[in-house]
Amino acid sequence: MLVQLRCCLRAIAIAGALVLPMTTFVCVPPALAASLAQDKSVVDAAKAQGIVGEQGDGFLGFVKGSADAGTTQAVNEINSARLETYRQTAAKTGVTPEAAGQAVAIQLQGRMPAGQYFKPLGGSWVQK
Repeated sequence: MLVQLRCCLRAIAIAGALVLPMTTFVCVPPALAASLAQDKSVVDAAKAQGIVGEQGDGFLGFVKGSADAGTTQAVNEINSARLETYRQTAAKTGVTPEAAGQAVAIQLQGRMPAGQYFKPLGGSWVQK
């Protein structure tokens, strides 16, 4: 099964390099695709409760330090998928995976609904 992971929505300059809009397609087994969809539902609920937030590095983090086992597993699975996407983006665009993650974080922060949390690089959790 082909799963689409949208990496960047618009071009962003990071450390002098231009990260272009790109969609990455990754082949995953149907069971993994279903698992990621379920993980997203768990994480979306945790975000709405202020348990999980987006970080400036493009990964999910725990606002209050920890969460239950199911939420922790969902966050870890999504972060693993994001890391692979950032690596693929870096290979295609010539930026580092870290720069790709930071570019996505900027996009995610702009689209976050009010009440959710974001942690800028080197900063503390802030509620939007």
